[in-house]
Amino acid sequence: MEKSTPEILVALRHSPLFEGWSSTALERMSQRLFLAHHEPDKLLIMEEDGGGTVYFIIEGWVKIRTHNREGREITLNILGPGEIFGEMAALAASARSCDVLSVTHLVLGSLSAREFMNVVQTEPLMGLRLSQLMARRLRQLNRRLRVRESDSVARVVDVLLFLAEGQGRTSAQGIEIPNLPHRELGSLSGLTRETVTRVLRKLEQEGMIERLTGKTARRDEEGSNTRGLIRVPNLAQLESLLG
Repeated sequence: MEKSTPEILVALRHSPLFEGWSSTALERMSQRLFLAHHEPDKLLIMEEDGGGTVYFIIEGWVKIRTHNREGREITLNILGPGEIFGEMAALAASARSCDVLSVTHLVLGSLSAREFMNVVQTEPLMGLRLSQLMARRLRQLNRRLRVRESDSVARVVDVLLFLAEGQGRTSAQGIEIPNLPHRELGSLSGLTRETVTRVLRKLEQEGMIERLTGKTARRDEEGSNTRGLIRVPNLAQLESLLG
């Protein structure tokens, strides 16, 4: 584990969690963080572990999961660059409530729970940003509960909206979001990878999304879908498919 680098400061500046922070406060925060690299499919946090560390995603993606009584994996969330996890256990001084696994190569900045609570108490904007984060996650959960019995199109659209809210980048042609492996999109929506692929193809044919690829795009583990970006030309039109 290494001490924070100048790249961390750049990442913090682009995170909604630190929006409005002064340059001095951001510099101070970046110096608190320790940097670590992780390979895909690594278990980072186990349910019921102690909550002694808070993590900030600099690069890559993680999956938040739990298991039902039959042992079936349930994906609760997928988080990407600029997002935070482990904060709930720190705020509540409790054990972890779920597992966290790396989906891709991952770069994390970490902070002890004690230091995190010190930041919350001393940086006025941190409490506000955390409240906004919790409100956004609750809104997303409510929407997911509404569509859980809906058809496959609505469930995939819900995941795309979720990614747009958390990781969307505005361009002249619409909102661009990461095209995650279909296995992970299926896990989040409760659908098979094959169903997700069919729904995305249908949405693309109807002009609801555009899949962008480039020279640096790479193929997923099935070797069939090129990973790049998904562009949503009209977010409101896509949301209307929820019914």
